[in-house]
Amino acid sequence: MLMEEVNESKGLEQTEIQIGNDPVMLTAVEVVSKLMIHNKVSLKARGNSIPNAVAVSNIIIEKMLVESTKIEKINLDTVAKAGIGDMTSTVEIIIVKRS
Repeated sequence: MLMEEVNESKGLEQTEIQIGNDPVMLTAVEVVSKLMIHNKVSLKARGNSIPNAVAVSNIIIEKMLVESTKIEKINLDTVAKAGIGDMTSTVEIIIVKRS
């Protein structure tokens, strides 16, 4: 299931959602329900879950909430564990309501 954590900063409510290997449409519906409550949703994924995060954001922006949301920012990063060659990519996709 989705893990989430609510952060409030500068008057804008933001929810962080960890994207896993759940069905993409189910996750998209849950994200849309969070967007009805909060102004900003941050989708975070790592490793093999990154394509799911991209798919969820595309479904929301291009199919479900076409005129009312947009992607504010995409952050890409790589986390290196101790040792040689053991690296994991991460992505954060921030979706906001249009004003």
